[in-house]
Amino acid sequence: MLLTIDNLRKAYHDTPIITIPSLALNPGTYWFRGINGSGKSTLLRTLAGMLPFEGSITLDGQYEVNRHPVPYRLRVNYAEAEPLYPDFLSAHDIIRFVGKAKQATSEQIASLAERLGVDTYWHKPTGTYSSGMMKKVALLMAFLGQPALILLDEPLTTIDDRAAQTLLALIQEHQARGVSFGLASHQDVGQTELVIDRVFLVENGEVY
Repeated sequence: MLLTIDNLRKAYHDTPIITIPSLALNPGTYWFRGINGSGKSTLLRTLAGMLPFEGSITLDGQYEVNRHPVPYRLRVNYAEAEPLYPDFLSAHDIIRFVGKAKQATSEQIASLAERLGVDTYWHKPTGTYSSGMMKKVALLMAFLGQPALILLDEPLTTIDDRAAQTLLALIQEHQARGVSFGLASHQDVGQTELVIDRVFLVENGEVY
């Protein structure tokens, strides 16, 4: 995985939120560290192809997110810090829909659901879920298919210790397979057993 960022500018109402003149991410695991409001979430959502922006983001030298959105998003997965879903749908419905788009197998879906404990409630409508239950659904979908890069926003918030340990194990397993990660967190993920290749500071919309 090689992610190349050139002249990236993301603004809201002409106010710059993220500015990155040039950045190349080689295969590895990256921690984007910063306080709340620093732009971490906007950065990850932009890298995931969910927000419009100026500039270019290219995966492996061939998939530019705006010109090749489908193959790009097939290879780049993302979990939000505070996910929200239509409250009348079940997690099972949502996961199957996303799983089809990500070309995930039913076996992969079932395995992830069991490991994260989502299968104990995924037939209920999401309107009945706690924030931790919603978060585990988002984390499950971040591992669907065969991603080259997984972006996780505040991955350890709102989930219990057991789910956190399962998540860390999943990250390590995927690291061993060559999957890259971008983790945005104000928490010290460096204190976990994860191997972090580089720490970036996100401050005032810039990445150092």
